[in-house]
Amino acid sequence: MGTEPGRTEPPPGPDSGAPCPEPLAVAEEAFRGGNYELAAELYGSRLAELPQPERSLWLRRADALARAGRAADALDSYSVAARLGSLRPEELEELVQSCARAIREELRLPPWEPAAAGGGGGGGGPGGAGAEPPGAHAAQDLFRCPRCRLLLCDPVTLRCGHTLCRRCAEPGPCCPGAKAPPSRRDSRPSRVNVVLGNLLEKCFQTESRVRRLAGQAESLQRQRELDAALHKYDQALELPPGDNLLTVQRAELCIAMKKYNQALHDADTVCRSKPLWPKGHYVKAQALSGLGRTEEALKEFLYCVALNPGRGIIKKEAQKIMCEVFSPALKNVHENLTSSFRSRTPYTRLKPKFMSNINIQSELGNDSSAGCSKDSLYQFSKTLSQESDVYQNSDSSVSQHVFDLHFEDKKKTFKTPLSSISSTNLKREFPTDLEDVQKLSIPNKISKEDGENLPQIIPSTKMRENPVILVDASDFECSLCMRLFYEPVTTPCGHTFCLKCLERCLDHTPDCPLCKEKLSEFLANRTYKKTTLTEELILHFLPEELSDRKKVYDDEMKELSNLTKDVPIFVCTMAFPTIPCPLHVFEPRYRLMIRRCLETGTKRFGMCLADDLKGFADYGCMLEIRDVRFFPDGSSVVDTVGISRFRVLSHGLRDGYNTANIEYLEDKKVEGPDYEELVHLHDSVYDQAVSWFTSLKENMKAQILNHFGSMPSKESEPQSNPSGPAWYWWLLAVLPLENRAQLAILGMTSLKDRLIAIRRVLIFVTRKRPR
Repeated sequence: MGTEPGRTEPPPGPDSGAPCPEPLAVAEEAFRGGNYELAAELYGSRLAELPQPERSLWLRRADALARAGRAADALDSYSVAARLGSLRPEELEELVQSCARAIREELRLPPWEPAAAGGGGGGGGPGGAGAEPPGAHAAQDLFRCPRCRLLLCDPVTLRCGHTLCRRCAEPGPCCPGAKAPPSRRDSRPSRVNVVLGNLLEKCFQTESRVRRLAGQAESLQRQRELDAALHKYDQALELPPGDNLLTVQRAELCIAMKKYNQALHDADTVCRSKPLWPKGHYVKAQALSGLGRTEEALKEFLYCVALNPGRGIIKKEAQKIMCEVFSPALKNVHENLTSSFRSRTPYTRLKPKFMSNINIQSELGNDSSAGCSKDSLYQFSKTLSQESDVYQNSDSSVSQHVFDLHFEDKKKTFKTPLSSISSTNLKREFPTDLEDVQKLSIPNKISKEDGENLPQIIPSTKMRENPVILVDASDFECSLCMRLFYEPVTTPCGHTFCLKCLERCLDHTPDCPLCKEKLSEFLANRTYKKTTLTEELILHFLPEELSDRKKVYDDEMKELSNLTKDVPIFVCTMAFPTIPCPLHVFEPRYRLMIRRCLETGTKRFGMCLADDLKGFADYGCMLEIRDVRFFPDGSSVVDTVGISRFRVLSHGLRDGYNTANIEYLEDKKVEGPDYEELVHLHDSVYDQAVSWFTSLKENMKAQILNHFGSMPSKESEPQSNPSGPAWYWWLLAVLPLENRAQLAILGMTSLKDRLIAIRRVLIFVTRKRPR
């Protein structure tokens, strides 16, 4: 039955036992809208009207109070819900997050929203990702593996040009940022980059040894040889300087070996050294849990959640332990829930120094339903010297115990009297050892986005000395040109050369210039990716030397780009303007020549006939590269087309191939009656050429078409091209003329003379053609 607009149905009668839905809907809306104080008040009001307590509403009110930052009041509501039914770990999520937010606020870290921090992952594995400290030295960061963010160990350069630790490259040799998995041809054995490996040994000798020992320990651990792995960790940690990550890894190994005391010692050392690193607190919590010190483990898990909100597994662990710690006490709450009550049941799960009676107050009247029984999250009225009184106070509540439990160990770690922490000065006080961390890792103003990443700081391998004073140009010297690396490329066998030097060597033999390992596949794929790390190191440590090296290279490229002086000459066959000229390049000197033409961007070289006296003819044609196809043996097929004619002024030689100073040829233009005569001659010869080609046998025509393509059409303006009409050069290329005769015609600068010459040839071949 419906209701009139603007009216609501009357609340259920006292005997119905069902809550009125509309106020609860308003409470839910307030909760979703972030008005947790109002939601808690509405839930409390509804609970006060019910004849029987509703467990789900008590939990919902507790969640709202926890979200509002009133964890102490929330605990009172959780205790009532526990009396009505055993608490489950998932029901304490809001309480855990409330405690974590309070800890985070105390550490003056940016606030976080639980909804935005729902990332998974336990943070318990040795490879837990994390950002590097913002204050880390940029030079030292260059030597870190982009995958594990530690000092490179046995550096391996991948096909993409990036360098990883060999162990990091083993799962799949692909760049950390690659979206696709590596292909079959990428699954080659990893070889250590010789240049970078030697540099690491020179700059970080001790640290490199530590990394190798740690790698051996991890390998032994995977093989379940735990004692041997522990020995390797011990050896690594004996070497200076100490390493927090290795200490944590040894602690994790000790936990696996059930050596909880040693694990706790290591984890506590790390927590003191890196108070803001959640991994250290996580391992410490595991060790404490293994020793049965549940309450202290809870404190560490809460601290870890506060530092790393995105780790869902850690949060679940905290919820589970909190449920284990407090459930026995909450089950002993006084039976009468319809009026104020006070219970003094001893909490047997706690250590003797934490023994206290539990004071749970729950007012079901209007004042209590408003959820304002406590005004502050922390209420510390005792100094450190009065510690025993704090924990023996018979009126101490469950909520007070949680925070006393949390700060009882913190005062040892942070050396701050409990009396100095209050609701008014909590944010102003900062522990002494955290101040050092703040100077290094926490800027004065931390954005919310930066704050999300800050808790995941991972301590990295310390570096003994600044590598700036250790690096010199000899560390980056190409063994082929004996100069500083320029565009360094690392071969699959781990050797590094300048790109141009390596290619010149591969022109002669598909072997590594140093170790003679076969590089046929590397040569065929032409995957010459520059080694990024080597380039960055040279740029950082040797900027002046690199600038000089680049200037030398630029001067060479400028000289090679000149298309009139020292032009590369391919001595082979006749070539003509506009006519394609495919070439098979296999000689090392011409491989180098073609590659340089591509590198300079001109993509042009000259083609000339051989000459017994001068080396090559005095006339030739400039070719332009359209495409190159490489083969595994280093040879290639080069697709070129004729561009323009030239005359050789002088002959030269460069790196084994011929060069020449040239001048370009253009036809002399005519006008008036001479032009009219030229047009008439042009049309007549074109018709004569078409008639000759049409009269050829079909098989001969097919061969010509397959090699040279179709005959270009007649142009309306014969003098539009400086070298003359395209059909003329096509006809000259297909006519059965000796090269010397073709060369003589190529050098003519009068279109009329060339047309007369080609007409004579057509008359001759037509008369000589067999009938």
